[in-house]
Amino acid sequence: MIRLAIVRQKYNPHGGAERFVTRALQALSQRRALDVTLLCREWKDGGSWHCQQLRPFHLGRAWRERAFARAAQREFGRFDLVQSHERVPGCDVFRAGDGVHAVWLEQYARTQSGWANLLRRFSPFHRYVLAAERAMLSHPRLRMVICNSELVRAQIAERFAVPDDKLCVIYNGVDTEAFHPQLSDKYRYIQRQAWGVPQDAPLLVHVGSGFERKGVATTLRALAQVEGVYLVVAGHDKAARRYRRLADTLGVAHRVRFLGAVNDVKPVYGAGDALVLPTLYDPFPNVCVEALAAGLPVFTSTQCGAAEWLREGENGWVRDALDVDGLAAAIADWQRHQADWPRLRAAARATAEPHTLARMGQALEDLYARLLTPQGTE
Repeated sequence: MIRLAIVRQKYNPHGGAERFVTRALQALSQRRALDVTLLCREWKDGGSWHCQQLRPFHLGRAWRERAFARAAQREFGRFDLVQSHERVPGCDVFRAGDGVHAVWLEQYARTQSGWANLLRRFSPFHRYVLAAERAMLSHPRLRMVICNSELVRAQIAERFAVPDDKLCVIYNGVDTEAFHPQLSDKYRYIQRQAWGVPQDAPLLVHVGSGFERKGVATTLRALAQVEGVYLVVAGHDKAARRYRRLADTLGVAHRVRFLGAVNDVKPVYGAGDALVLPTLYDPFPNVCVEALAAGLPVFTSTQCGAAEWLREGENGWVRDALDVDGLAAAIADWQRHQADWPRLRAAARATAEPHTLARMGQALEDLYARLLTPQGTE
């Protein structure tokens, strides 16, 4: 039996990365060949896997990251394989679910002032993460980097000179039975009635916490250029009031519903007609896989890994994260061709349908078996 450790610091029930880890743990822990242990700082432990919490003392974000990494490294010797979802040097397998930190900082800098960007350069937290990322990707123990998109694979290969044989792409899996176009039959009428959204109105849904990164402002500004389209925003942000004020200033508040964090996103997908996510940087958000599986075409950005699954006007649209006019034009085009929506929904579903949790779990198990096969016996 393979003793596998999965490293992820903290569980956020509304976080896409954590939902991936939970799904991976569920899939992997059901396989007899694997004995799975989660090494974490905080987690909602409700599965059949082992959970070992590491809570080293820390003050501040940089110290927290360093302390957790050291605590995790002390446990690595107990396992046959260590797969980290954090930037911890010394792991065997790194899943780059958060992408490349330097790329994220570059994209974020596009929305910030010169002074803010200068201060960020000297941030102890960002300096530590950049150094840890580079140390991990050059560590002699690292055997494989699992990327969740070709976008991330290319960025890691280019910036860190990681050879091709240490890079693989395993896309996020989705429960294709739970996320299905039939969610519309179950939730469309009741949710729209609860939100005060007309039953026949085109409805975009935006799912994701952290509104600045996820592009809520861009979405609101694009919405202001398109009459008759409604928007539901499901997610948490400490500055949510600022986005409510922006909606009011733009004159679209009557067409926007801010739901806050939701525990179950299926009713949101069931009520909507398309997902909009003009994110600054997202290696491959689970919400895109979920929405496609539920039959929703996707509007997203060039720095989103899901863009590589999309075909213009067939199952989605791709624009730069800050291209308000371009996003507005795409939404208007979608709105004008409502007769094509059944075709769009079918194409969206067909895109996600092959990417089941079982397929993801099998791909991961095959990778682990390959890594543990002694050289010369394959």
